[in-house]
This record gives sequence, C-alpha cells and structure tokens, in this order.
Amino acid sequence: MDLSKAAAPLAPLKPLFAQTPVGATRRVRPAWLRLVLLVVVFLVVTSVAAGVRAVAGDNPVLSLLGGGLVVVGALAAYAAVVRALEQRPVTELDPARAWPDLRFATLTGLGLFAATFVLIVLCGGYDTEGGVSVGGPITVFGLMAGVAVTEELLFRGVVFRLVEELTGTKGALAVSAVLFGGLHLVNPEATVWGALAIAVEGGLMLGAAYAATRSLWVPIGLHLGWNYALSGIFGVTVSGDDGAPAGLLHGALTGPEAITGGAFGPEASVFAILVCAVPTVLYLRAAGRRGRVVARGHRAP
Repeated sequence: MDLSKAAAPLAPLKPLFAQTPVGATRRVRPAWLRLVLLVVVFLVVTSVAAGVRAVAGDNPVLSLLGGGLVVVGALAAYAAVVRALEQRPVTELDPARAWPDLRFATLTGLGLFAATFVLIVLCGGYDTEGGVSVGGPITVFGLMAGVAVTEELLFRGVVFRLVEELTGTKGALAVSAVLFGGLHLVNPEATVWGALAIAVEGGLMLGAAYAATRSLWVPIGLHLGWNYALSGIFGVTVSGDDGAPAGLLHGALTGPEAITGGAFGPEASVFAILVCAVPTVLYLRAAGRRGRVVARGHRAP
C-alpha cells in the first residue's frame, strides 16, 4: 500500500503542524484569555465528538471511522487555534515525535492496567461472564481513540499548559488533576472516591507525563492504552460509565470495592492508584532533572 497516497487527504493539514517559525501578525493574548478561548473551542469539539460517537453506536466500522474523524478534527482544531492565538509552531504535537511517543506510551498504558488487573485477579476480584467479542475490540478502539485525544488536548494541552503559565507547574498539576477527576463525576456510576482516584492516578500521572516530555503524544498514548485495556480487552467498566460497547471479554468484578473499584470500575481500586503512582513519581523526577518544572509567570522550555 502506498502510504503517501493514503495520507493524501490529510495533506492540507500539514502546515498546521509544521515546526518552522510562525510569522507574527498580532500580539499574543494573555494566558487567561487564551485559556478561556481554547476551553470554549474544545467544549464545542467535545460536543461534536459525542454526536459522532452516538451515530457510530456499536458498529465496529462506523466506530473506527468516527474515531478517526474525531482524532483528526480535534488535532487540527487545536493546532489551528494555538497557531493563531500564540503565533508559534505547535511543538507539543511535533509530527516527528508522534509515532515513537504514541507507540511507547500506549504500550506503557496497556502495561500499567495489566499490572493493576493482575493484582485484582490475584485477590479473586475478576471473572468473565462468557463469550468473546470479535467486533467489540474494534468498536472500543475507535471510541477510546477519540476520547483519549479530545480529553488530553483539553486537559493537558489547554488547561495544564495555560494554567502553568499563570501558576507554575505545581499549580497546573493540581488544577488539571482536580478538574480531570471532577469531569468523571458526571458518569452514570460515578462516586466521589472514584473521581478522587481518577484525579490522582490519571490527572497527576498524565500531567506529570506532559511536564516531563512536553509532548502531548505521551499522555494521549498513556490514556488510550489504559482505557483500551480496561474496556477493549478485559471488558470492565471505565470510570463509572458502564454503557461503553463490549470489548474482547465481558468481565465481572466481585469482592471488596477497595480491591475491585466497585461500580466505578478498577480505576477506583487502591491497586490502580498504587500502580500509577510509580510512573507519576518517575515523570515528576524527570521533569525536575530536565528543568521543566517552572515557577509562576514562566513558560516551560
């Protein structure tokens, strides 16, 4: 297959991701104003993505196509608005880093949940309800690809990055983690404990990953790998949302909620918090060594 021909429809988007200097045509607006404008843009993007997912439903082909549409549209929207507002190349979405960062981070996300899953299984907290889905993993991949990209662009690309300009890295970690956890309170089986767990294991880990690498491809990959392992492979509830399409397996969690996460799913398990604490600490230490933990009023290198 000629990949250059396959990618031809995306050629008009290449200038958005070019890493060459951008000719300044206007002054850069204050960080708080850029934050507000980008949040509004991504609320619209998120609404459109939800509509696409609703149309796709449980159809594997439509879900994969819809997920691809959401991914491309969200990335293009982010790059276009950032270039226009900030008059700079979008270095956090450097195309040269896309494949290596996504590959490594997605495998890492899969591995992190696999470690959590093993601990839950060893405590007798998981069983299957029979049957293996063929189309389920494809459907879930399309869904989770769109979710990972839109949420990471919003929470790490917009909230973390711009709050960091206003408060410094530590403030950005706290604010983005709290908001990320709070978002999951709207899910059907949400609990306060589950939202707090997501804020710690997801919000802090993904924020630390971005701080250490300054590449959005890394938190996108981690998010995708983790969510896909949960729903696409082991078939358990993701963040209290039990309405997701069935994955490869149809899993059932039994036992103490501290071990299994209960109705919220394994992300509310103490094992998930402990497992995700390891890369969080490693990423934060790496950010410090690389000089990427900045104070208020400074921009990260």
